[in-house]
Amino acid sequence: MDKAYEEIEALYHQLITAWNNRNAYAMSELFAEGGEMIGFDGSIAASREEIFSHLKPIFENHPTAPFISKVKNVIYLDSRTALLRAIAGMVPIGKTEINPSVNAHQTLVAVKAEEKWQIQLFQNTPAQFHGRPELAEQMTEELSELLK
Repeated sequence: MDKAYEEIEALYHQLITAWNNRNAYAMSELFAEGGEMIGFDGSIAASREEIFSHLKPIFENHPTAPFISKVKNVIYLDSRTALLRAIAGMVPIGKTEINPSVNAHQTLVAVKAEEKWQIQLFQNTPAQFHGRPELAEQMTEELSELLK
């Protein structure tokens, strides 16, 4: 694993930690100025300011569950652009097991500007696997291993 891979993976983990800490500012600051976030419900926030404005009321008014996530791969698109793909689940507050109905594929496009990796795009896509419950079970089992 090279230094850039480690930096990109660390950027993703900072994003997940900011979500788990319910910190809209810390999350939004990880994005490039013109970065975009596509949420689980399909909502789009484009710019650090919009991302912050979108997340702040969510964290203030809803008890968001923490993510359990696993990076699946990082692919370099060029020397200053990379694509990270991860899977994620959530353990509802007060529970000890992952809720499979909110499992997701997460995609992060990282760009290097001024020698620092930033998020250009983060997309959180529901992993519903319509008609294929075995795939949902497999993802839940893989994420549940991280809870042990």
